[in-house]
Amino acid sequence: MKTLSKILIASAAIAACACSEPKVELTKSGLDPQDFVNEYNGQATALYTLTNANGMEVCITNFGGRIVSIMVPDNQGELKDVVLGFDKVSDYFPENNSSDFGASIGRYANRINQGKITVDGQEIQLPQNNFGHCLHGGPTGWQYQVYEANLAAANKLELTRISPDGDNNFPGNVVAKTTYTLTEDNKIDITYEATTDKTTIINMTNHSYFNLSGDPNTTVLDHICYLNADNITPIDETCMTSGEFSPVAGTAFDFLAPHAIGDRINETTDEQIANGNGYDHNWVLNTKGDDTQLAACVKSPATGIILKVYTNEPGIQFYTGNFLDGTVTGKKGIVYNMRAGLCLESQKYPDSPNKEWAESNPYLQPGEKYYSHCVFAFSAE
Repeated sequence: MKTLSKILIASAAIAACACSEPKVELTKSGLDPQDFVNEYNGQATALYTLTNANGMEVCITNFGGRIVSIMVPDNQGELKDVVLGFDKVSDYFPENNSSDFGASIGRYANRINQGKITVDGQEIQLPQNNFGHCLHGGPTGWQYQVYEANLAAANKLELTRISPDGDNNFPGNVVAKTTYTLTEDNKIDITYEATTDKTTIINMTNHSYFNLSGDPNTTVLDHICYLNADNITPIDETCMTSGEFSPVAGTAFDFLAPHAIGDRINETTDEQIANGNGYDHNWVLNTKGDDTQLAACVKSPATGIILKVYTNEPGIQFYTGNFLDGTVTGKKGIVYNMRAGLCLESQKYPDSPNKEWAESNPYLQPGEKYYSHCVFAFSAE
């Protein structure tokens, strides 16, 4: 009898321990925050979740300052995850996947011709990691670095990156901060700030891939797009700008009258479409730095979800996932095929350090503060 009592007591104790194990709390998008607890180059990574009263949720990791998921209500009130990404932080590590999904890009977003810049009369050779050009700050740009995170409020995350002099050969010790704020009216308000102790160049952006249908098994070709721009900066076959403006009127690049992205994307007789393998160009915004004016708008007919973009930057890179090729598996085991997502990257014009574009000055001097602002505003109809 005593033996039976001991067995019963032991069984009860085991059951009590099992019940006391902490329950795994997944995000609304199905992410397990524990899958983002890791280290990279000796620095700790984590997942941070922003919420608002409307039920919207934004998940961000401090590895690369990346937006991992955005849960937005569709026109039926059902939450949809509208960005591409991975289920765990290690999948973002460059040795596993070389991707820019959701990243805070720095020091210099987009391409610099042959990786050459001149600063204070000195020519500097930067890394050449894309057709001989320097793309997105080089092969170890900020999208592959750990930011220091401060969850300032339930709806606000501050991410700081201290970039040393000579980081990918860029001059100056730079302190940069990206701040994500989720507002009560379903906007992701992003500010970028930076200071330097030497003359340098700065051009920060967010590289989220959006699919407003919430289903990246489908392409974004049915999305209706509006771009508030009369011109693009045309590119050659290496995606490098020529230094000119090219009118969009009468071409496949005219989105002043909203229409489906897929309507003209396969017009390969258009040299610019052929050079970009689709849309991978900088649109010269008509907004003139006024971040209260609409710069771009995209809508999914399937969900009614609308994304509006506002920025103080002179340009926006519209990219349609032309180089997604089915070799990357993202969240929920979904394979990302060509044009599974689109990017709208607020920015200085590509290769601004080597072009005479007065409205796109990329230089930052000691004593100055770099400031860039972008808003992703979501709604549904």
